[in-house]
Amino acid sequence: QVHLVESGGGLVQPGGSLRLSCAASGTIFSIYTMGWYRQVPGKQRELVAAITGGGSTNYVDSVKGRFTISRDNVKKTVYLQMNSLKYEDTAVYFCNANRMISAVKYEYWGQGTQVTVSS
Repeated sequence: QVHLVESGGGLVQPGGSLRLSCAASGTIFSIYTMGWYRQVPGKQRELVAAITGGGSTNYVDSVKGRFTISRDNVKKTVYLQMNSLKYEDTAVYFCNANRMISAVKYEYWGQGTQVTVSS
């Protein structure tokens, strides 16, 4: 079982920055691929960024060059640095941990943290 707790959301003006954190417990953190997803009411949850245990990353096109995902395997924490925030980045952001075992995907979610970009 993996327990994930996000923090760092809030209200920010367009062009501003926020850093989200997700602390994990109850697992060998480094073996999990960690991701940040976001969701707005009425839309599907979308993957924003992901990072493997080895540090490989991928991003949705809309955040490339603005967001950076990173992880600290000692602290069992994954981060999402969000710069140059736009109105359309407003969403609830969820932390995700997942791994494949014998073709079965195991994944866990945090409770979510609200990010609001508004002037």
